[in-house]
Amino acid sequence: ENREDILSSKSNRLTEALEEANKLFSGVSRAREAALDAQFLVLASNLGKEKANELHSDMTAFASLAFAEDLLTFMGINRIEVEENDSDSEGIPGGYLPSYAWNKLGEETEKYFKRAPSFHYMLGSFKSDPPVPRQRIERQKKTREGEQKRAMPAQLKKMEESHQEATEKEVERILGLLQTHFKNDPDTPISFFDLVIDPNSFARTVENIFHVSFIIRDGFARLKLDDDKLPIIEPSKDNEGRQDDRSARARNQVVISLNHQEWK
Repeated sequence: ENREDILSSKSNRLTEALEEANKLFSGVSRAREAALDAQFLVLASNLGKEKANELHSDMTAFASLAFAEDLLTFMGINRIEVEENDSDSEGIPGGYLPSYAWNKLGEETEKYFKRAPSFHYMLGSFKSDPPVPRQRIERQKKTREGEQKRAMPAQLKKMEESHQEATEKEVERILGLLQTHFKNDPDTPISFFDLVIDPNSFARTVENIFHVSFIIRDGFARLKLDDDKLPIIEPSKDNEGRQDDRSARARNQVVISLNHQEWK
């Protein structure tokens, strides 16, 4: 009803209506009242938009062409008459800038920009304390070349003998177990996997296969396949059989794949 009065730039009726609506909204308790408040908010927003569109500001727009013309005039452009063939198609008058034009513009705009600080060398460090002397590390005296050559072969030879002795003892122990089991029950084949697999250690199982391979290589035992195509192991009967077996199977190898999951 008071649309024209509210849209007037000199009237505060829209602000007063919004303040009154805020007071009334604090007592809203029903859905119909909230709907009426939402309807009033929509109406007030439309009126506010119309009122804002009717406002006029006194600000002047920035004319880029006029600014460019003034800038060229300030830089001292000299308009000259040119021939029609060389003139621009749009009829813009031509001209040229003097050699000092950009220097003149730079001197004028220099006052509006902050200068970067000039670079200078720092004479010396901040602290004048003398450098901390380094601690002298005493180097160990080099042993004579002759003594080193005499000592190293003895150490390596001792280490190789120790490792070889441990392997030989383990191979002899497994061979003794194999021969004892076969002597007590020669008719029962010995499963290769039952012999080498340690149910409590995968690493120990790999070591057992490694040690049994020496027994097979030297001909003290041989591998066969039973009716289920599973490997069985039995010791050789005599030295001649071992020698014949070594000469006949010197170029044959057997590769066994056994990962951790298969071992479990």
